[in-house]
Amino acid sequence: MLRKTLFASLLASSALALSVAGPAVADKKDRAQEAIAAAEAKVRTAESLGAGVEVPVATAQARAALARAHEDLASGRKSIAIENAIQASALADTAIGELQRRKDASVQAARDAAREEAQASAAAADASVAAAQDRAISAEQQAADAKLRAEAAEQAAARSAVDAAAARAAAAQAPTQVETTVTTERRAAAPRTTSKARVTKRTTTTRTAPVTTGTDQVTTTTTVTQPPR
Repeated sequence: MLRKTLFASLLASSALALSVAGPAVADKKDRAQEAIAAAEAKVRTAESLGAGVEVPVATAQARAALARAHEDLASGRKSIAIENAIQASALADTAIGELQRRKDASVQAARDAAREEAQASAAAADASVAAAQDRAISAEQQAADAKLRAEAAEQAAARSAVDAAAARAAAAQAPTQVETTVTTERRAAAPRTTSKARVTKRTTTTRTAPVTTGTDQVTTTTTVTQPPR
């Protein structure tokens, strides 16, 4: 809208210049009135676009030049009226151009802000995805470590079971120790003879004791010892 208005304003300026530079036979009053009318249209256009707020100085100057043009024409100063009208038109064009420049700058700033925001959002999304991937990798590593620890525990338990079974088997096959003590006591003056013999289960031991008389007393003690399990 603003670009179309600016284009229309430029066309009005061109028409104003052509009317001022027209044939000398044209009535100067008519040319002054045309110039004032064109300037009036431009100033109103600038004000309708917000030039009075955005570009107050140029708009005020344009309005003042237009007022002088009206006064000069009313006083019969046609040439001065034309000059003031042209000045008012130029000031209105300046205000409209500044409005367009500011609008373009605002649009560009909005685009830049939107682009920066989009880039920041994309960067944040990338960072979030990267963090999620890191957490997933860490969880997988922890699961793998836990699996390794579980396998090691199972292997240790299996070895312990094998060792326990081997110990029980060895204990079951271990021989039983038998200790036999034979004591012979004679009532005569001959000294008492005591002998001990240690044998192992499933082993037969034959020992010949001294010949005793009817007065000899023989005591035999047998002790069976099981190995610890």
